[in-house]
Order: sequence, then structure tokens, then C-alpha cells
Amino acid sequence: MENISVLTSPLPPSSPLWPLLKTKLANPIHCFESGHLLPRPQTHSHPKRNKVQRLWREGTVGLMTLNSDEVGRRYRGSGSSQQQDSESGSIRLLPSEDIQLQSYGFWCRDPVTSTAISPVSPLPEEIVSPLSTDAVVCHEDKKQETTTKLPKLLEYASCMTHLAVFGILGVLTRYLLQKLFGPGVVGVTSNQTILYLDLPSNMVGSFLMGWFGVVFKGDISYVSDHLAIGLTTGYLGSLTTFSGWNQKMLELSVEGHWVFVLLGFLIGLFLAAYSIIVGVETAKGFRLLLERSSGFGITSSGTSWRVDSHKRHLVVLAVFSLMLVSLWSVSGVLLREEFSSDSSEAQLWLACIVGPLGVWIRWFLARLNGRGLGRMGLLKWFPFGTLIANVSAACVMAALSTVKKEVGTKTCDIVATGIQFGLLGCLSTVSTFIAEFNAMRESKYPWRAYTYAMVTICTSFGLGTLIYSVPVWTKGYK
Repeated sequence: MENISVLTSPLPPSSPLWPLLKTKLANPIHCFESGHLLPRPQTHSHPKRNKVQRLWREGTVGLMTLNSDEVGRRYRGSGSSQQQDSESGSIRLLPSEDIQLQSYGFWCRDPVTSTAISPVSPLPEEIVSPLSTDAVVCHEDKKQETTTKLPKLLEYASCMTHLAVFGILGVLTRYLLQKLFGPGVVGVTSNQTILYLDLPSNMVGSFLMGWFGVVFKGDISYVSDHLAIGLTTGYLGSLTTFSGWNQKMLELSVEGHWVFVLLGFLIGLFLAAYSIIVGVETAKGFRLLLERSSGFGITSSGTSWRVDSHKRHLVVLAVFSLMLVSLWSVSGVLLREEFSSDSSEAQLWLACIVGPLGVWIRWFLARLNGRGLGRMGLLKWFPFGTLIANVSAACVMAALSTVKKEVGTKTCDIVATGIQFGLLGCLSTVSTFIAEFNAMRESKYPWRAYTYAMVTICTSFGLGTLIYSVPVWTKGYK
């Protein structure tokens, strides 16, 4: 029985263990990157000799030793077939259905389950914890890294409170960005131009997704899986909104500005896509500076902060529960005061109250990502969970906008706008949508990215036209 060393967890080349590791490990040494096993070059002059060191600098690989029977069992069980890469001399284990894995780790395929996973969706229970957002290919051995296994009730309670708290913070940040860049202060965005009010928040959220949802996500998950979920699914998902973007384009179409509608979708998609690219590149540079200055991996410095025991989990749960109750209480008091005075600020506090519900629904819908259609699992590459969240939120937002036109009272406007800004703004997301789009665009099949974007935008806008634009045209609403 042959032992094979597989690189799976972070260890920087600056570590004092690096020289020892290079001399002690027997050939071949394999690097597990995005589901590929890459053999170490036999000579230092090999053009691929820096591959492992680069991956170790990025903190995406480490060391795990498996025996050959175990490796064979895992990969043969997935129906994989071996292919020899003549250019690099690497052995690639590709699934029977060729789903391109993206180097950022947006999508992953586990050898056991053969399922593509969205970066912010809960992974299947047989891979890792059902609440984990780790987007790197994982093994069953990862379960052994956690020192304690939490009861399911505590696991879900902690996850839901993280999502709720960070979701409310995302709503508040989105509101502040609207006011900052809107007509009242800077004056860059407005409801009458292609630079819609939610464009700055969508760009900022996509940029931060490159930091916390891609480059530093593994380090954050090492400290706490629930913290990673809260930051990506909760905060960034609520900071960005697809339904608000779609509704602004519908309002432009009602006024006959069809060129603005087309440009609004193209510019919005372009700016969000490049925001996440800039976020990833700047985060990689910052990570490299941190590792060079410290001399060790970033993950090792966070060991003392790691939430890895029942006691720490209970403390964190208590803190976030207290924060959630406080945020809801303050929002309720302010809502009552503002509502009684017919102030438009009441919609913000109503949004903070109902926003967490949208985050929770989107998080559960994310389980549909990577499952495909039917028993055969067709179109596993298509994130149906994110599609359903965005399209459904856009349709309900269009319906509420129609109701506001029909009723036309101050109370209806406050309630409907609060639900639109909070519940529907948190249910839909641009950060996840653009992360999936960028992952597909840089994959082996870039056409999938544009197909995904076209299906999402055209379906949302088409249904929104039937729900909102047609009634406005036929009944002559102002």
C-alpha cells in the first residue's frame, strides 16, 4: 500500500517547516487545486516548478497523507476518468460530466458527491458542516480538524443570528450609500439616469466579495464558519440588491427610455464584474504583503480567535443574539416614532425589521445551487437557487410598485417601500450573482456566464414588465 501526500491546507513557504517538508516527502508530491492532482516537477528547471510555492503563498493548499487505496476509493467512486495533460505532465481526475472548476474556488466538485457548489451556499452534510461556506474542494477528513461537533439546533441558531445581524448592517450600509451618492449629497446617482441609486452599493459589495468571499474566505472560515456566512451571505448579499436594479430599469422603460434601460443593464453588469476582479487582485496583493511581513501564514495568526469549542460558540451566539434583539428593538422604536409623524425615514427602520427574513430565505434557496434539474441533475453548473431568489424578489418588488401606484397613500408607500428595501433587497443579491458570473466567465466555458446573466436579467425584466409596466401603461398611472 503506497502513501500519497496530498496538499490540502495552508502552509507558507516562509515557514521553517518548508525545507524539512521538501526533503522528507517522497515523490510524487501532489497539489490539489480545484480538483486537479498536479505532480511536483522532478527538476528545479521545470517550467512548472513554482506552481506549488505559488499556491502555498496564496494559502490554498497544505498537506494531508492518504494511502493509495483510500485515494482510489474516493476517485473511482465518483465515476472519474484519468486524463494525462501532455503540456504540463499532470494527472487530472475529471468527472464524467465536465464541469469546469474555477481557480478562485467559487465552484467546487467533491469526489464523493460530485456536486457544484456556490460560494455562499451551505455545502452538503457529507462534505463538511451543512452551514459551511468553504468553497475549496473538501474531504471527509476535514471533519477531524474541528475539535467539537455542535448540536444541529445550536449550529442553525448561530448561523441564523449571524445572517440576521449582518443582514441588517447590510441594509443600513446600502441606505447610507444611496444617500451619499444620491441627489442630496454627491449627486452621482438618481432615479432618472442609467446610474441608478443602488449602483454604488452593488459595486462596493462586489469589490468586498473579492476580499471576504474569495481571497480571505478560507482564513475567515478557519476562525468561524458562521462568521464567513454572515459576511458573505448576510452582509454582502444584503448590501447589494438585484431587485432594486431591475426595478429602476423598469421605471425607465415605462417612461420610454429604452436606450437607458439597455445601457443601465450593461453598465451595471460591467462595473460589478470589474469591481470583484479589482477586489480579488487587491486582496491578493494585501495578503502577500501580510505574509511577507509576518513570515507565517495568516491562518496561523488567528488560532487564538478560532471559535472551536462549545463554550466559545455559546458566547458568540449570546453576543449576536443580544445584538439582534438590540437592533430590532431600536428599529421598532424608531419606526413607531417616524411612522406616527408620516416621515419617509420610517421605511428604513421597517426594512431593518423585515430584512433578516429575506436573508434567511436566500440562504435556504442557495441549497439549490449545483443540484441541477430532476433526478438526472441536469445543468448542475447553473445556480438555480440564486436565480430563483433574484427573479422572485424582482417580481414581488414590481408587484408592490404597482400596488403603490394603485393605492397612492402615504402609509402604503412607507410600508411597501420598507418591504421592498428590506425584505426584497436582502432576498436578491448582486454580489453572489456577479461572483458566479465571474467564475463562469473565467472557466473553460465562458459562454455559461453570459447565458446565466441573460437568463437572470431577461426573465426578471420580462416578468417585471408584465407585472409593473403593462398596468402603468394601460391604466395611465403617473
